[in-house]
Amino acid sequence: MRWIDRIPLYLLILLAAWMAVAPVSPEPHLVEKVRMLSQGNLTRPIDIFDLLYHLAPMVLLALKLWRMVKMRRSKKHSD
Repeated sequence: MRWIDRIPLYLLILLAAWMAVAPVSPEPHLVEKVRMLSQGNLTRPIDIFDLLYHLAPMVLLALKLWRMVKMRRSKKHSD
């Protein structure tokens, strides 16, 4: 998991934000795929892949933030 610590936070934030809204027109893929998922229409493998592709940077960002909080707490307890 040290590899995620080496990724700059700003880069993950930018990537997650971009992938959340890409493509901007006519509608972000993430919005479309989540709607399909909620309606039970997310069945084609390409659509499932697309959802995971657009969610991946957000998952990495959440993981990095969780690790940062965890490391900060462990430093606080060791002091």
